[in-house]
Amino acid sequence: MKILITTDLYLPTLNGVVTSILNLKQELINRGHEVRILTLQQDQQVEEEENTYYIKSISAGKLYPQARIMRSIGNKQLKDIVIWRPDIIHSQCEFSTYFLAKIIARRVNAPIVHTYHTVYEDYTHYFSKSYIVGCNIVKLFSRIVLNHTESVIAPTDKVKTLLCNYKINKPIYTIPTGIDLKKCFIEMPLSKILDRKMQLGIPSDNLVLIYLGRLAKEKNVKELIDFMSSLEMNKVSLLIVGDGPEKLDLEEYAHSVSNSSNIIFVGRVDRDHVNEYYQIADIFVSASTSETQGLTYIEALANGVPLLCRKDDCLKDVLYNYENGFQYSSYMEFQAFLKYFIENEELKINYKNFSREVAQRYSKEKFAENVEKVYGLSILYKNHLSYL
Repeated sequence: MKILITTDLYLPTLNGVVTSILNLKQELINRGHEVRILTLQQDQQVEEEENTYYIKSISAGKLYPQARIMRSIGNKQLKDIVIWRPDIIHSQCEFSTYFLAKIIARRVNAPIVHTYHTVYEDYTHYFSKSYIVGCNIVKLFSRIVLNHTESVIAPTDKVKTLLCNYKINKPIYTIPTGIDLKKCFIEMPLSKILDRKMQLGIPSDNLVLIYLGRLAKEKNVKELIDFMSSLEMNKVSLLIVGDGPEKLDLEEYAHSVSNSSNIIFVGRVDRDHVNEYYQIADIFVSASTSETQGLTYIEALANGVPLLCRKDDCLKDVLYNYENGFQYSSYMEFQAFLKYFIENEELKINYKNFSREVAQRYSKEKFAENVEKVYGLSILYKNHLSYL
């Protein structure tokens, strides 16, 4: 099968969407398919890779961090793709490259499958002063985009429910994004963990919490900093790994409310070293309720790190209270679980084992297999409509 994946975001940017695309692309190729990417050229100089089409673009960061819009329609690239003639188009973003996906789909009579990666209701502060107005815009925009596809993929039932409430009239399939479990399962030697802690200034006997992800308002990292400043216990460190528009503000805030030595900002790390940072930690923490799935949750579990996360529907079938972590609704619950975790040292190995057991449901191989099935159904669906 010839598969075209369209996306506004791609390398060298690295986030959940790009990680999902990279894993899907590789596994589809492993399954014998021919895969090409249509994306927007980034500001950073990138080495153009084979079977990837880059459309010239400009930054639209004032609307949304990392956002870009095309500044040419890419006639040469579109001509090449039409000659290649994809059997299926899998769009991953709702803006510039989705517009191009529609053009190509019409020219080659191919179905569009779309993955809805972002709950835009949690991002209205970027484009509207009114949350209600912003949500109405999101609902209308989502209906316009998704009702012009053959099928929609939702990473979780949380997203599927949301889209049903938007009155999307296309088939919606829940398919969680998969990760490379083999990389996560590689154990880092204790000596290396202790060396890394020393480099970061973390006492070897401290309980280490880690947040890993983008630093932006919707991720609610400020809540974690507030919790750290209020903890009624010693020997706890919070490691904040990642970058984003709120990084500088969060660093200043952390220094103003807490002991600066117990909150450590690492910044962006190379994806080949991400698992090392997970394995430094005892617990992965998140205060976000804006996740569609939260790949970092799965990555943490695969590295044997239990979760302590603000309660959210996306954690269904991922986080099980007192088995591989805890979902909290208040500061008191957050602190109570930390105390419980510290006082029950003998349970840590159980948490680690069950965390990895849960993570095995989310392999990139299973992910690609399920997406492949949706491609087949979408082709049948479009052929049926054409026949009618």
